[in-house]
Amino acid sequence: MSRLTHLDDHGAARMVDVTEKSVTERIAVAEATISLSVEAFDSLIAGTAKKGDIQAVARVAGIMAAKKTSELIPLCHPIALTQASVEIVPDEPRHAIRIVATVKTAGQTGVEMEALTAAGIAALTIYDMTKSMDKGSVIENIRLLSKSGGKSGAYQHGVTQTPKAVANNLGAKSSAKPAILMDETSFPVAKMGPGGRRDANGQREAFRRFMTSRRLRATQWAMEAEVPVAQIYAFLTGKTRSMPAEVAEKLAHAAHSPVEDMFR
Repeated sequence: MSRLTHLDDHGAARMVDVTEKSVTERIAVAEATISLSVEAFDSLIAGTAKKGDIQAVARVAGIMAAKKTSELIPLCHPIALTQASVEIVPDEPRHAIRIVATVKTAGQTGVEMEALTAAGIAALTIYDMTKSMDKGSVIENIRLLSKSGGKSGAYQHGVTQTPKAVANNLGAKSSAKPAILMDETSFPVAKMGPGGRRDANGQREAFRRFMTSRRLRATQWAMEAEVPVAQIYAFLTGKTRSMPAEVAEKLAHAAHSPVEDMFR
């Protein structure tokens, strides 16, 4: 069994001496999951929570936490991070949010703790911003998915499906095309933004305002319109650039509103 590197020969805690270690590119990916009530989940996805945009705040909180890991965990080294990102992935059937944090550095020690801290703090931030709706949310599965670089080499958690972030950051190559979550036939025609680019974000924000003003909950609305609720979540989270015409028409009919009102 390997000896614990954070203990000296007398069993006292210490910060590991990495002076002689080589500087290499080091990458770590970690995840956390938070299970929510239907109300809290819908509010997070639609961006209608009283405290604001939960997803945006959770991402920033996770990135800030990665940078401050050495201040939170006593024996971690202060590390100059070269990149940190937090991905929010809705799991609609479970009313859960999966958080995937990726952290990189070029240094003498790894960033596993930074990635784990980012995922955990992002999950806690979601809890904080939804606790008025559900104090029973459960945070679970905070774990390292992969790491690369350093003397110990690469590590990958034995999961059935490797997250996209893990494959990308370990340099894996695939000839498969990215999965298309939804049919992206656009409806309606997007407004033109600066430089002649279609303003998909403007449509998305208008759609959120429409849901908020009508007090529409994604799950119930989709059920009444007889469309997959994943279509709504994919559009709200930016997974798709536009909404299929048939879906938009059914949603508008269920809301007793012209289609155009949902996007302006």
